[in-house]
Amino acid sequence: MTDDWDRRLRDHGYRITPQRQLVLEAVETLRHGTPEAILIEVQRTATGVNLSTVYRTLEVLEDVGLVTHAHIGHGAPTYHAVDEHVHIHLVCDRCAKVSSVDSEIAEPFVARLHSDHGFETDIAHVSIHGLCADCAGKPKDYLEGDDEL
Repeated sequence: MTDDWDRRLRDHGYRITPQRQLVLEAVETLRHGTPEAILIEVQRTATGVNLSTVYRTLEVLEDVGLVTHAHIGHGAPTYHAVDEHVHIHLVCDRCAKVSSVDSEIAEPFVARLHSDHGFETDIAHVSIHGLCADCAGKPKDYLEGDDEL
């Protein structure tokens, strides 16, 4: 877990609570998690925590710079720890796997957007959808575990 998480909370006027620690641990365990997935992870330890607590806690953790979010799909945002390097999310549209690639892979593209359009890209919020290596070679109607296809 981020070494200075408790100091960062105190520096911003927030108390250290078990719920905040559990939510931060869940984010770091999941690496990329929606509030609902984070809740499931937290409830492994603390069954009394509810979804509204997770949302409020994520808001606090984002405010102090411990987590950030990206809009990977059409639903809820996905959260990850900010101590990770800046990365682009690769989202498989078939199996929903999310992986990360270093943001420097996009530097020529980002530079071109800036030079041609004056556009400043927030690369930390970029998600690219497609098929992961595992799914790319499978037929479109492939069902996991169905050996007849």
